[in-house]
Amino acid sequence: MNAHVWSLLAAIAQSSTAAPSSGLGGKVFFVEIAILIAVFYFFVMRPQSTQRKRQEETLRALKKGDEVTTAGGIVGEVIYIKQTVKDGAAAPSMDDRITIKSAESRLIVERGRIARVSSKTAESESTAS
Repeated sequence: MNAHVWSLLAAIAQSSTAAPSSGLGGKVFFVEIAILIAVFYFFVMRPQSTQRKRQEETLRALKKGDEVTTAGGIVGEVIYIKQTVKDGAAAPSMDDRITIKSAESRLIVERGRIARVSSKTAESESTAS
């Protein structure tokens, strides 16, 4: 993605240097670059980072009984969470081992490899209402 931005910046730089230079032309070029960077940040980088943070929060709140879908497409129910111990205290990390039950099989996956979480308790409460 960054390669595209740099090639676009190079193209803008070449087109602005081909035009006759004046004192105002250099300032306009830097304003164009600043606008381009701002647009790139607000429309690409910021939404991706907020989506990533939301996904990590969801994975850290994972609990026994939640239905998960792995990155490979396996759907199962969380039956055990083995948290890693850091500095003597258990802290949820993306390297934790999650045991899921899918049909008659039990699989161990890393917390970071879970793509989607849906809580069974929330689903049963919404259908009961």
